[in-house]
Amino acid sequence: MAGASAHDNDEAIPVQAVAMKLLDVRLQPATAIIQSLAGEFTGAGRQEICMLKAGGTIEVHRIVTTKGDDEEEEEARTVLKLVSRVETQSILRSCSLVRFPGEKRDAVAVTSDSGSLSVLDFENGVCKILHCVVFGKPGCRREVPGQYVASDPKGRAVMVAAIEKRKLVYVLNRDAEGTPTIASPLEAHRSRTLTFATVGVDNGYDNPIFACIELQYPQDHQEDMSTEKQLAYYELDLGLNHVSRRWAAKVPESACCLAAIPGGAEGPSGVLVGCEDFVLYMHEGSTETVACAIPRRNLHPEGKGILITTLTLYRQKKMSKTFALAQSEYGDVYKITIQVDDEKKVIGMQMALLDTLPTANSLNVSKLGMLFCASEFGDHFLYQFQRIDLPDAPTTMSERILKVEDITTAHASTTAPTFDPTLLENLRTVFVLDNPSPTTGVMVGELAGNEVSPQIYTLTGRGPSSNLRVSRHGASVTELAVSDLPGVPGGVFTIADNSAEAITSGGTRNDKYIVVSFADATLVLSVGDSVEEVGKESGFEFDLPTLAASALGIDGAICQVHRNGVRQIQNKQAKQWSCPGLKRIEYASVNESQVIIALGGGEVIYFELDPVGGNLIERATRDMGADVCCVDIGVIPKGRSRSLFAAIGCRDQTVRIVSLEPGNWLNQKSSTSLKSRPHSVALQDMSVGMDGTANESGGDLTLIVGLDEGSSLRAAVDPVTGSIGPSPTRRFLGARPVSVSRISLEGQSAALLLSSRPWISRRAAGSNKHVMAPLSYVPLDHGCSFNSGAVREGIVATAGKTLRILAIDTADLNGGDAEAFNTKKMGLRYTPRQMCLMSVPIGANDLRKIVLTVIESDTNDYGLEEKQSMGFDLTGSGKKSKKTGGDDAMDVDSDDEGKGDGLEANLEDEIAEDDRESRKTPIRGPLPAEDGHWGSCIRLVDPANSCATLDCIEMGRNEAALCCATVRFHSKGGEPLLAVGTVTGMTMHPLKQTESHVVLYRIVNGDRFQLLHRTAVEDGPVLSLSHFQGRLLVGVGKSLRLYEMGKRQLLRKCELRGLPTFAKTIQTVGDRAFIGDMMQSIQIVRYDNSLNRLAVIARDASPRPIVCQELLDWNTVAVGDKFGNISVLRLPRGADTSVVDVSGQRVLWDSAREDATPKLELLCHYYVGEVVTSMTRSSLVAGGGESLIYVTVSGRIGALVPFASRDDVDFYTQLENLLRQDAKRPTGRDPQSYRSFYTPIMHVIDGDLCGAFAALSYDEQTKIAEKLDRTVPEVMKKLEDTRNSLF
Repeated sequence: MAGASAHDNDEAIPVQAVAMKLLDVRLQPATAIIQSLAGEFTGAGRQEICMLKAGGTIEVHRIVTTKGDDEEEEEARTVLKLVSRVETQSILRSCSLVRFPGEKRDAVAVTSDSGSLSVLDFENGVCKILHCVVFGKPGCRREVPGQYVASDPKGRAVMVAAIEKRKLVYVLNRDAEGTPTIASPLEAHRSRTLTFATVGVDNGYDNPIFACIELQYPQDHQEDMSTEKQLAYYELDLGLNHVSRRWAAKVPESACCLAAIPGGAEGPSGVLVGCEDFVLYMHEGSTETVACAIPRRNLHPEGKGILITTLTLYRQKKMSKTFALAQSEYGDVYKITIQVDDEKKVIGMQMALLDTLPTANSLNVSKLGMLFCASEFGDHFLYQFQRIDLPDAPTTMSERILKVEDITTAHASTTAPTFDPTLLENLRTVFVLDNPSPTTGVMVGELAGNEVSPQIYTLTGRGPSSNLRVSRHGASVTELAVSDLPGVPGGVFTIADNSAEAITSGGTRNDKYIVVSFADATLVLSVGDSVEEVGKESGFEFDLPTLAASALGIDGAICQVHRNGVRQIQNKQAKQWSCPGLKRIEYASVNESQVIIALGGGEVIYFELDPVGGNLIERATRDMGADVCCVDIGVIPKGRSRSLFAAIGCRDQTVRIVSLEPGNWLNQKSSTSLKSRPHSVALQDMSVGMDGTANESGGDLTLIVGLDEGSSLRAAVDPVTGSIGPSPTRRFLGARPVSVSRISLEGQSAALLLSSRPWISRRAAGSNKHVMAPLSYVPLDHGCSFNSGAVREGIVATAGKTLRILAIDTADLNGGDAEAFNTKKMGLRYTPRQMCLMSVPIGANDLRKIVLTVIESDTNDYGLEEKQSMGFDLTGSGKKSKKTGGDDAMDVDSDDEGKGDGLEANLEDEIAEDDRESRKTPIRGPLPAEDGHWGSCIRLVDPANSCATLDCIEMGRNEAALCCATVRFHSKGGEPLLAVGTVTGMTMHPLKQTESHVVLYRIVNGDRFQLLHRTAVEDGPVLSLSHFQGRLLVGVGKSLRLYEMGKRQLLRKCELRGLPTFAKTIQTVGDRAFIGDMMQSIQIVRYDNSLNRLAVIARDASPRPIVCQELLDWNTVAVGDKFGNISVLRLPRGADTSVVDVSGQRVLWDSAREDATPKLELLCHYYVGEVVTSMTRSSLVAGGGESLIYVTVSGRIGALVPFASRDDVDFYTQLENLLRQDAKRPTGRDPQSYRSFYTPIMHVIDGDLCGAFAALSYDEQTKIAEKLDRTVPEVMKKLEDTRNSLF
């Protein structure tokens, strides 16, 4: 990614910058949820959650409850399983549930920045666009509808509202053929009106009504400038096809959310209004407002209100059991019970504290009694109700209020009960959906010290949900058992139980033996309730190394191949075929009825099991013409008696497919030449599992070859002719020769590839896409599949002198566009702001240690000591009395009637240790009464010890650490020190602070901080720090200062004033400093050492609000701004020397003139769609090419990969242009327009759009491939190779 060299800047010659071409590759999709819905989307009776995610993704997750394999396991496991994912290439704004009349499934009405209303159907997990109607200009504009979507509960109409003025109502119906239709929109505009919330009112089958919270602001010339927020009803007259504003009533100024109450024959109708300190019930015709104050926290300031931010309703079969949930801005969730009389009129409400959850964008209650919390920040949670009656919870009763003005915070403070937040009492966490949002920092490097590939360190979360995450590329592995061996093994095999009892029992057969081969012996272990070594009475040959072993036939026979012959064991009696003369067996492969062996000199002999006599019969012998170095005979598909082909690898760098059909034994069908000698081969039939049973994904035969030089090769094999496909896929796995063996994952056949690190290759469920991902585990020498009563679909492997039994987590191997990452989290105290890496000395032997420093701070929060002095329970372990649920238990819809309601649970007096994890919940601390309070700390982390905290220093009262950097002062011997920029008493509106400091710390012995001194600075907050030529460069407000280290404080050596706003980021290289201004993009500053001056030598012409930056070379910098754009800027050649003369006077004169300062050139521009918060230039594999790794506030991890050849540029450019026309547009957004949201896309290929090629039908793929002069497999291979080059 290099540009012009620094030595080329000898004279100011205007030269066009070299074009840079980048490909955007998404490594991990955004995880932040904008809004979620609970419904039945893919089929009737299936309880699912539809999620609108940042980055333009719509996902449908099904709530799946599975029982354990062990009959003694009582508890079932509930998970959210992804069933559908749709990429919309747009900014999603809102959604609503739509169930058409007569339909048993739900559709989703979605609005986005496309200016269209889309109605999507997810039948059987396939997204179908029912309607996509355009109603306005593209973009998120305040007068363009789409910010709010509400649907009629009976599915007859949908309202789409803008923030200001405009509202549209669409009538939904069906035509004569039963196809859903949507009519032209009906206008319900109202000038000078702001809308805050919209919901469809349930009034049975009367005309549809929509409720809105509105505020009409006055005109400029009006004398009375007062405003009034109202709850308004808009009625759709189905007969007249007209929308009118039917009714309005005043609501409190803080009203912000709505929920509809069941109406018609089911209830009283009306809406709940969430506002500050109260929840109101309002309906047309009511003269009084039913208001219920919410319980308050004990330490909450009396003068501060508590805003209700989310309301949701759960309908049950009886109105008396229907309840609503309300959540406050601090996460406290309250259950609202609506009391009605015999005439179905609301006579009161009761509000009780349920539990404290993360602050949510949406709360969804499913018919299974599950509560899904789409968290605003941090992980999303799925909860199970333990009980729904809350007799001992803090409870308030409603009151009737005539005037809205009586609804005040002071009134709520005197009437509402108080409570202390605790761990979960009435809910239990059953599933956690990972969400690293917001992500504020990223660092890539191999810091663990004992791994092959680098790790990705990210700062995520906010407040009590903050974490330092360490992500490793690959699936996570659970180590079930480790046992020492007497030597270094040369192979490991498993033998399944093929006795008559195991065959007739059905299901997956367990393994009976584990065979471990050594250089001169064999160890056989019996698998049962315990693992024991078997003796010679078993019939095995123990004095020779085993080359292959397998169950044989269906009567308990076993085949063991060693170098002297083929041994058949039946009822512990052995029969052996011995090698002729002095020849020895070098390689062998066995399945349940076939054996193939390779002797020295290239001779191959094939055996088959006689189905009548039960003996192995030699069928054919063939000389391959070259020495054989590996062989595989494949798995027998269910319903067949043999595998039709065998793969043979030879030392002449070829792999050959030979026939095993009767009468055509060992005849060569095809071959392929390789660039290296094959080390192992495997024939994978993807239509069957390891037990021969067929799966749903169809069949294809795949040849996988492991090469000596560390690469793997995958090619398709024709299952009829045996010919090898023309476009094999190659991937480099490591420095060691690759060993391939078959395993089973989720009932499907997969391959285990072992090199410098273990890898998994499999086909994604429900698609033809192959997924290849490493395992986050130590290097393994040998491995094979393993099944037992306690371990399903495990792996038995060897590493050094140990035998290990492993289980693979397949959650990340779903075949999506995201790479497989497994993550470990370390909890933080406050919101992480920045981190830096330090190499510090330990001891007196010049040893060095890598440590990570993280600074954390939260505004409107108290420090740790203040919280403890106030009596705040940091653990949330307060105890409450617990009782069982009574008649007020929730009704749960279940397919199995009479098996219990599933929601009545007895809570024990004390929370058991194993149950504490499911009771944890993030709890926000008490809110300060005034602004300017901060909680902050500095943390020292050891990345080599699972990111354990070595030291943590709490900052002073109201002091916040905002930035940090490692600095080495040359005048002090170059010792690495930590510089931290802090502010005290800072407020945001207006932006001011009482003090600002730069604090220096020394790391003592690599495990603790030592304060050196504090230096007070003026003129603004310290927002950025950087080491610069043996000194410290500090961004203080609008100034840039260079400091030297003194004995008691830092000494100011140089200063540059007059920056546009604030120096947000600083990076230095040589004598240059790249300054990222908070509003005015990049300023390049040069330091003249002889004159001790800082001068601006170039600046960006476009005003970009910089969030992060990363240097790519001496002249080039990549920046991310607050609007979600990534830009690459370059300093023009010669600009450095053209503005500085020998006298040093011209630089001062020219830098004050905008027209005289050289402007940076724009090389690349790309709209990500999410705010990019941090980026770094790094490689994700040891020795690989560098990419620009970036993270976003929504949790996305992406990479901008430079193209290496013109052919790649042409291929991706043509593919992108074709997909812009042919790719589906679920929301109607044009992909090119989306990526050019603020500025036209420039020299960056949209990798997300190119990845949509795999989601097209085969006919569409063929049309595009023909236009590219390629075949479909070649296009797929090119896309896969590009992603593989990153890892």
